[in-house]
Amino acid sequence: MTTHTAAADITETKQLAALSPPQIKIFHGDCQSVTPRSIDAGSIDLIVTSPPYADQRRSNYGGIHPDKYVEWFLPRAEVLRAALSPTGSFILNIKEKVVDGERHTYVLDLIQALREQGWRWVDEYCWHKKNSYPGKWPNRFRDSWERLLHFAVSKNFKMRQESVMVPTGDWKNARLRNLSATDQVRDLSKAGNGFGKRIANWVGREYAYPTNVLHMSTECGYKGHPAAFPVALPQWFIRLFTDPGDWVLDPFAGSGTTLVAASQLGRNSIGIDTLEEYCDLMRERIVE
Repeated sequence: MTTHTAAADITETKQLAALSPPQIKIFHGDCQSVTPRSIDAGSIDLIVTSPPYADQRRSNYGGIHPDKYVEWFLPRAEVLRAALSPTGSFILNIKEKVVDGERHTYVLDLIQALREQGWRWVDEYCWHKKNSYPGKWPNRFRDSWERLLHFAVSKNFKMRQESVMVPTGDWKNARLRNLSATDQVRDLSKAGNGFGKRIANWVGREYAYPTNVLHMSTECGYKGHPAAFPVALPQWFIRLFTDPGDWVLDPFAGSGTTLVAASQLGRNSIGIDTLEEYCDLMRERIVE
């Protein structure tokens, strides 16, 4: 699905043509120690990452017990905050796991702990996984969405909303042909809930701002990692929160999908992972 305007695409293509090939750096180690040693403070424009969902995949790369997750994550978040630019953003893809038949609260606890650490919780995006696999459980249905939490260090973060606009749709052809009197003004909701609309504002508009629900399929092909997300997911946020030539960091880089996405859009990138085999995998994907 195309999610950016033609004009924005042309502008970005011109910007990319004027830049040298993007830089890509891969570090083996824990981001808690690698980040302050290898990345300059305030130099990162966007962090996009999907850390371990507690110990949900402990057979692949270990994991952290849900009760200890916040304690484990906070020191790493502190060094990431120091590396992030004052106008930068941090996108955290994460989902609560089920423990003993109920959702654990470690994600909710982490949000509050990050706010106390100094992060601003700007928004929450929902990734609707269009092709989630079938399943059956006695007390719940299959998971078909994940959280994408947006944090920043200041109110004045960079946001290029025009880069992810979507087509308005064919509905406008009939709806905007004959506008009523109330369509010409800000018409307040009859329910008295404070909401209002002015239909005339849509006349002549070919694109609209998207919602905070992203409808994307999961990664179908095996990328050498059990939980690789699709390239389109980090690309959407890279378009939204960076410019060509900016630096993107994934501190739990896994198979390197964020690096691939950043490189394709002309952004410089850094990937960090604790497993040497994933660092090798990243290098292979970048070469390909």
